[in-house]
Amino acid sequence: MPTRDVLAARLAFLLDWLYPPRCRHCRERIARDESYFCHLCLQQIRLVSHPLCTTCGRPFLGTSGADHLCGACLGRAPQFHQARAWACYPSEEGEGQPLREVVQRFKYGRKISLGKPLGRLMARGCEEFLSAHPADMVIPVPLHPKRLRWRGFNQAVILGREVGRSWKVPMDPLILLRSRETPPQTQLAEEERRKNMRLCSKQGRRRYTFLLWPGPYDFGRLVRPLSSDVPNV
Repeated sequence: MPTRDVLAARLAFLLDWLYPPRCRHCRERIARDESYFCHLCLQQIRLVSHPLCTTCGRPFLGTSGADHLCGACLGRAPQFHQARAWACYPSEEGEGQPLREVVQRFKYGRKISLGKPLGRLMARGCEEFLSAHPADMVIPVPLHPKRLRWRGFNQAVILGREVGRSWKVPMDPLILLRSRETPPQTQLAEEERRKNMRLCSKQGRRRYTFLLWPGPYDFGRLVRPLSSDVPNV
């Protein structure tokens, strides 16, 4: 009898034949659904690669050499251990940037189906980091209950769930609680963002290594202030 993997491969082939996989950005047909983006769109996505900051993971674009601390981490050392991202899009890249538009459709357009491919791409793209830094738990950054009711979902939970499944790490979305409603981070300056983040930990501090999973493009805005609430991030 065919093995489970063979049956899964046949089912995937049948689904691709019935519903041809398409690029999550431009909707062009793609050969394999696991790539999620077509070749042209992938060329426009900046993958995070070396050299990068050894703490916050910010890439040094257009340069070569060894990894080292960036100016921001030298000037104000974060309380977290390390942070990494799969890809980035600089602020000067406007409309038409594939990753930016897909992230915005997911987060603001409520296209929840985009969460699974984005989460899997993050788990795959951060393989080097996650292999070298095993985590005991994935903790998604929480939303205030009022914001959660308005949006209908927490994007960090969806992304963190896919990363946890890929790396067989449990996720607990209830360890951190949003203690008060705050303005959207995108409307605030850097110093205001730090003051804006006030979370309380539901459980006591324990000696675990946590993988704190924020939403898309939130590392600079969230990981620094949240790391004081969760040890060993």
